[in-house]
This record gives sequence, C-alpha cells and structure tokens, in this order.
Amino acid sequence: MELLKLTVKPWSSSCLLLGLFVFIAFLASLSDAEIHYHEFVVQAKPVKRLCRTHNTITVNGQFPGPTLEVRDGDTLVIKAINNAQYNVTLHWHGIHQLRNPWADGPEYVTQCPIRPGQSYTYRVTIENQEGTLWWHAHSRWLRATVYGALIIYPRLGCPYPFPMPKKEIPILLGEWWDRNPMDVQKLAIFTGAAPNVSDAYTINGQPGDLYRCSSKETVRFPVESGETILLRVINSAMNQELFFGVANHKLTVVGVDSSYTKPFTTSVIMIGPGQTTNVLLKADQPPGHYYMAAHAYNSANAPFDNTTTTAILEYKYAPRNAKKGKSSTPIFPQLPGFNDTATATAYTAQVKSPTQVKVPTVIDHNLFFTVGLGLNNCSNPNSPRCQGPNGTRFAASINNVSFVFPRTNSLMQAYYQGQPGVFTTDFPPVPPVQFDYTGNVSRGLWQPSKGTKLYKLKYGSTVQIVLQDTSIVTVEDHPMHLHGYEFYVVGMGFGNFNPSRDTAKFNLINPPKRNTIGTPPGGWVAIRFAATNPGIWLMHCHIDSHLTWGLAMSFLVENGVGKLQTVQPPPLDLPRC
Repeated sequence: MELLKLTVKPWSSSCLLLGLFVFIAFLASLSDAEIHYHEFVVQAKPVKRLCRTHNTITVNGQFPGPTLEVRDGDTLVIKAINNAQYNVTLHWHGIHQLRNPWADGPEYVTQCPIRPGQSYTYRVTIENQEGTLWWHAHSRWLRATVYGALIIYPRLGCPYPFPMPKKEIPILLGEWWDRNPMDVQKLAIFTGAAPNVSDAYTINGQPGDLYRCSSKETVRFPVESGETILLRVINSAMNQELFFGVANHKLTVVGVDSSYTKPFTTSVIMIGPGQTTNVLLKADQPPGHYYMAAHAYNSANAPFDNTTTTAILEYKYAPRNAKKGKSSTPIFPQLPGFNDTATATAYTAQVKSPTQVKVPTVIDHNLFFTVGLGLNNCSNPNSPRCQGPNGTRFAASINNVSFVFPRTNSLMQAYYQGQPGVFTTDFPPVPPVQFDYTGNVSRGLWQPSKGTKLYKLKYGSTVQIVLQDTSIVTVEDHPMHLHGYEFYVVGMGFGNFNPSRDTAKFNLINPPKRNTIGTPPGGWVAIRFAATNPGIWLMHCHIDSHLTWGLAMSFLVENGVGKLQTVQPPPLDLPRC
C-alpha cells in the first residue's frame, strides 16, 4: 500500500483554494469508506487438540474464528446465524458503538441472546479508531473458542506513525480445556467452587511443541533477515494474564487496544485478558528458529495453568540438522516468573500516549469502586453446591454488589421500552463500608449482596473511577473492561488509594488510552472519561470466572440533546427474550 504524506503550505492569498482542496480531500476520504458484509455461522465442529477430538463451538468452522480487516470509517454488517445448541451473542471488543448499544453484544445487557436456529445482524461503524481489537462471544463461556481478530487500518492516505512493517501477523493467545468449556463453567456454577484451570494455552489456536500431540501443528511464522514485522498480540484467554516474548528479539511497543503509544522497547510484554498490544519486531538475529512463547502471570494466591505455549519464528535460510535434515532446535525466550509482579508493573508503567492528550480535569462524578472476590455462606456447608473454601460459594463484586444479569429482558431493551422491575439505578458511588481494603479484612465484609444495579450518568458528564483491589480471599490483577468507551489511565499504585497523596501524582499529560486495564494486585488504578455515548454499558472483569461470580456493573448514560446525542432506535431483528 502506497503511503501519502500531506504537507501544508504557510497561509497565503491562496488560502481559499487550499481550504477548498482540504474540504474536497475530506469528502473524498469519506467516500473511501466501505461496507463489509459477512456471515458468521456459529456451529459445532470436531477440533482435535492434545490427542483428543471435541465437538467445539466455532464460527464458520474455524478456530480461532475469521479475522476481520477494515479501515477507520468503514462499516461492518455481520449476520450471526446460530446453528449451535447454546444461546449466543457476539461482542466487538473495544469498538465505540456510538449511539448504537444494540450492536455491542453482552448477553442480557444490550440484547437478549440469539437462540439456536435464529439469527441477528450486527451493524458496526468504525469511527476514529485504528489498531488491533478483537471480537468474541459474550454469552457464558462460549468465548473460550468463539473469537477472532479485528484489525482497523488507518484511512487511505494516512500512514502509521512508525516505519511501515514488511508484514503483519495477528497473534491470538488463548486457553484450551480438554473438555467442553461450557461444562467446566456449568460444574463451577453448580458446586460454587473455582472452575478447573485450562489444560493448555494456545497461539492462533495451537498449543505448540511443549504439549502432547501438538508438535506437528505448531504455528510457524516465516521471516527474512532484516525485515520488520508488526505483531498484533491479542489476549483471548478466558482467565489468565500472560507474559509473552520472542527468543533473542526485542519488541517495540507501538500501540495498545485501538490507540498508538509512545514507542518503547522491551524483551517481554504482560497482557491481560481482553487487551491487545502492537509490537514491532526486527528480524536482526542470525538465521535460525526462535520460539515465541507465553505463560501465566499469576497475581493471585490461587491455582493456575502453569504450562507454556509456543510458536516458531522461522528465518529463511536457517541452518538444518545435517544428519536428519530437520530444522535446528528453536531457541527459547527468557520469560519472567509466574508471580513476577515487579516486571508486570514496570512494563505497564511504560505505556503512554505518544503526545499530549486532552484529559478531563473538571470531574462531575468522582467514583471509588472496590473490586475483588468474596464468599457466600451456605446454610448447609456440606452440600454439593457449597464446595468453595470452608463450605462456601465463591462470589465477586464491585462496591460489595455482586451483579445479577436479568433473564426476562435485556437491560437496554427494558430501559428503551420503559419496562419496570428489571434494574435499579442506585449503584453505590463508593463502598457502603470503608475498611482497610488491602489489609486484614474482617470476615463480616466477605459476603457481598446481590443486585442488578446501574449507575446513571448525564450525557457529557466527566467521570473519574478509582478501581481499588481488595485482599478479600486474595489480592489479584483484575483486567477491567468498559464497553462503549475508551478511557485514560491517569494513575496507579499499590496499597489503599489516598486521594490527598496520590491524585497529585496523576499523569494528566500523556496517559495511555485503553478499553481494558488491570488493577495492580493489592493496589488501585484511576481512569477518566467523558460520558458522550448514550446507552447502557457494561463494566466488568475480563477474567470470565470472576464475571460469572458477579464482578460487574453497568452505566446508564442518558441521552443528550438532538439526534447526534441520542440512542438509535433498535433494529427490527433485535432478538427477543
């Protein structure tokens, strides 16, 4: 693709002609926008991994699913046909969905599910976004196998803000269970215990050389010496933050989610579920075979999958074993230890916007959200349904409210139709009880209440949220995702947030813009955004076991003035409950 660089001459008597030229160019850029039509057939297909074949839910028979490629300004029209045995919805993770929550996808939040044998057409317009995003199922644990990359290129004539790479490679990191993941979730819901950890991690759907029956299918990426490759890394894993690296190669981070970053070089990235990271890799090593690898960053005192997934960066003209004619053994990268919070924190702290950005400084809603786990007591601790610690059931909450998804209607449909009794708008802006959040918490505070509570925002209001991890059950990095919005990450730290001390240290110059951010384990993170997208938008932990336990809430952003500040009418084929 040819890249064009526009230059602007100094203001002169020809300014009128120049202005006309710019206006015509602007109209031309709009005319370049395309509409992309796709059919996504959700269906079961036999997929063999780890020596066994499972009837796996896929899209169009592919695992991972199809990669979507668009430009900023384009529109996607995707007809989702449900030929599986489960209800399903699809979420376009990180897309703003301006005034169009109907296309966002979380089950029972913005739509009722697509039932088996039915269909729904998602209409998604990309507006002022570039970078790497992804799409996935947003109904129970279907996203364990129903996911794919969503790549947004710049508008025609707009180059990347970094040297053009020779090639681009999507890297989808995932988790694989050697059984039906829906059954894994179903068992955990029944027993109240933590779900079984995965049996493997995957790169583009394949576990790699270190797992049984996997070496022949290990993903290989051919490269030539001297070329620069853009890796679009996506953490599609269900429940695990991951460290990722490439043996003997440096990675230059140039983007996260759908925003560019100030470039910096690292040997390893830490990426939470839901997050994406763009890195440049220069093929500057002696021709050979080099492992890409990912393994867990485990910030909690809890069981986890401690295996390692691999793919191979394969140089052209790499030497082969003279006797056997086989490729030489790949070199392995040095990944941090599983519990290396210091490396994860240092990495995250380097991510910044490339230039000064406009951060809200006058805040209308100053919110303080405790996020973390909990335990629900059982009247019969010996019951098969109370297999959590000491005869309890696991729970999770924000501000001590464990979110309950409705079942009679979606939140957005109930709001639009004026149906009462589905939700309330009394979500607490601060915890109902103040306590030492990261200290020794009284057992009386471990059991959250249940509710379907929303927090209401006026259109255009500015919001700051401090997300405070708690030590209830265990401290943990919770990757928090806000639907319908991006936000600036203005600060983070360990321990309890202290507004008089910590606010003064906020980065209001070039903080990173994200759609998903982790809470430091036993710490806090502060985000800011302006509520300029009307609708109901889910905010939740992207560790899906935590979402199942209730670590979520929703914002209700009211309409503003006029058509451009008002939610669009729902489409005629919106699924009914």
